[in-house]
Amino acid sequence: MASVSSLGIGSGLDLNTLLANLKKGEQAPLVALQQQQTSYTTKLTAYGKLGSALSALQTAAAALAKPDLFQGVKAGSTASDVLTATALSTAQSGTYAVNVTQMSQAQSLAAAGVATSNTNIGDVVAAATPTTVTFEFGTTTGASFAADADATRTKSIDIDPAHSSLADIAKKINDAAIGVTASIVNDGSASPYRLVLTSKQTGEASSMRITVSGDADHPAGDAALSSLLTNNPAGPKLEQTAAAQNTKLTVNGIAITSATNSVAGAVQDVTMTVSKLGSSTLSVQQDAGIVQNAVAAFVNAYNSLQGVAKQLTAFDASSKTGAVLMGDSTLRNIQVGIRSALTAAQSDDGSGLTTLSQIGVSFQKDGSLALDSTKLTAALNGKMSGVAHLFSGGAGSYGAKMAALITGYTDTTGGSLAMATKGINTTLDSLAKQYTATSDRVDATVARYKAQFTQLDVLINSMNQTSSYLTQQFDALNNNSK
Repeated sequence: MASVSSLGIGSGLDLNTLLANLKKGEQAPLVALQQQQTSYTTKLTAYGKLGSALSALQTAAAALAKPDLFQGVKAGSTASDVLTATALSTAQSGTYAVNVTQMSQAQSLAAAGVATSNTNIGDVVAAATPTTVTFEFGTTTGASFAADADATRTKSIDIDPAHSSLADIAKKINDAAIGVTASIVNDGSASPYRLVLTSKQTGEASSMRITVSGDADHPAGDAALSSLLTNNPAGPKLEQTAAAQNTKLTVNGIAITSATNSVAGAVQDVTMTVSKLGSSTLSVQQDAGIVQNAVAAFVNAYNSLQGVAKQLTAFDASSKTGAVLMGDSTLRNIQVGIRSALTAAQSDDGSGLTTLSQIGVSFQKDGSLALDSTKLTAALNGKMSGVAHLFSGGAGSYGAKMAALITGYTDTTGGSLAMATKGINTTLDSLAKQYTATSDRVDATVARYKAQFTQLDVLINSMNQTSSYLTQQFDALNNNSK
């Protein structure tokens, strides 16, 4: 049988258009399936937005459910450049007059100058043993020195006479981590290079006594290292450029000292950090601000949830169409459950506070919550324990109950929102399988139509060729008979 190069060429019929129309008709079920998929996907996205809003509300509720939130204490200073403070939750409220008269500092000592920083100290040609330099920390009073009772603070280093330049000594001290920083200063004199030794700890008990042993045993006997480094309050001693001293202050007239600028315990469970000399008033009180912020965050999270719900259930009067979750029972049940939990009264702990409206949190006509900051502040300042009971007074409190309620909605093993989401995903999987099967069936049907049309095209083309041949033969016979 003859073949055709393109559908419709052999027959002269518009078979391509006919096939396209048949294909469109066969694909009608696919369009319907796509529309269903789009609808369910949109609903799944809506549930995702709802879940995110619920999660934010749960986080805000869980924060209010923690008793520690209501036990916060803050410490404030009227002169933060003089001192700042932090307080533990166990600190007692009070006001304290603080006067800082002295700042703590570390002792700093300077050795005599030498001509170069890279030349070994003293005659070391015949030296056979290293020189030992020992650092003790303690309290200096006049010409006396009382070593710290902690023997571990006494540290020693050995200096090789062949590597005893100022630079070598500074590096040896810094590498040894003995609680001393060594640096070299050039004072511009004839012997300008001076070794400066600074304690890493502040306070009167961090004065340094430095002894040198083994230096005089060198054959040269010059004891140069001993002369350079020995520091003894009774003499000899290095030049003291900064004395070891404590922080000194008074709290309500009582003298306080501290080895550092961080003063802990002067006011019970309060740590003060002093920055300069001066006076300040320290106040310690319950931190109502952090609770107020947490309540405001809860109100905002609830209103955000309401906003999402309103958007997902809106009705457009002009198009007479509703949003994706309009009339959705899952969303409606969630809204009813949350509102019911928030309107239920709590037990009275003796403060007289049993409802949210009593602390300035009230429902509006549109279903949102409004926060009266003035009313809340008054409740926090006057009845902090009652506010704490409302939100963190056990499983039935607003904070704990709300957090648990939302978990019940979103729990993957049986939560209503989770189950609704799971149902949509199951439906989408089923629709995807239906779409694939229907698409395969449409392709097979269209392929069959095309094969049939091709056969028809070939047949008509063959018949047309036969007709043309017969016509030519009859015409030839007629011409011969004349």
